[in-house]
Amino acid sequence: MIATWLKESRHIVIFTGAGMSTESGVPDFRSKRGLWHGKDPQSLASTNAMKHNQKEFVDFYRMRIEALQNVKPHNGYNILTTWAKWLQLKSIITQNTDGLHEQAGNINVIPLHGTIRQLHCHSCGVVYSTERYFHGHLYCNCGGFIRPPVVLFGESLDSNLLTLAEKEAQQSDLFIVLGSSLVVSPANSFPIIAKEHGTKLVIVNQDQTPLDSIADAVINNRKIGDVLRDISEEFII
Repeated sequence: MIATWLKESRHIVIFTGAGMSTESGVPDFRSKRGLWHGKDPQSLASTNAMKHNQKEFVDFYRMRIEALQNVKPHNGYNILTTWAKWLQLKSIITQNTDGLHEQAGNINVIPLHGTIRQLHCHSCGVVYSTERYFHGHLYCNCGGFIRPPVVLFGESLDSNLLTLAEKEAQQSDLFIVLGSSLVVSPANSFPIIAKEHGTKLVIVNQDQTPLDSIADAVINNRKIGDVLRDISEEFII
């Protein structure tokens, strides 16, 4: 069924959350083993931490950057790259900041929450390598603090990215959610927008989500990579 929808669709949009990354070994945020377990996110990943708690702020993001050094995209990412070449996969909207979609060769990625694959100056926007955080070079030539270009607590999502994601949801005729609990706003609005415009909605997630009742197909308790492999094996791309 999903394979048939893929072949027939003319504007496929993929939406990914933490569950897509965890299969490659990237920790999530809210589980018992997640990055926030036993920690206060406001003290590590907020605008206040960036200004007044810079050591812990830098230590936290250096740890996250270092943890990605040996992480590779699992086969599900590679399957999406193949779909983008041979099917009408137009965009990937992601809540993740690990850059694994881009590493796998996906081009049309909308990173709603930014990326930790690079750094930039908070004042002037000059882009820097993440090596800066490993060598203690924390300030730009302009004097501004160098930070990851991610959305911190206390910041709003990029309005241009939100507009682009909303447009993609509206234009889609097949919207596939991969590994998102669909509880974080405003990102969880895009599947709803897609359905309101007559799109077929597929949700693949380990656990149930609040939007399962409006989906045309729901797959729980399975690895995303396995699901994508099985769908691809139903047709020859």
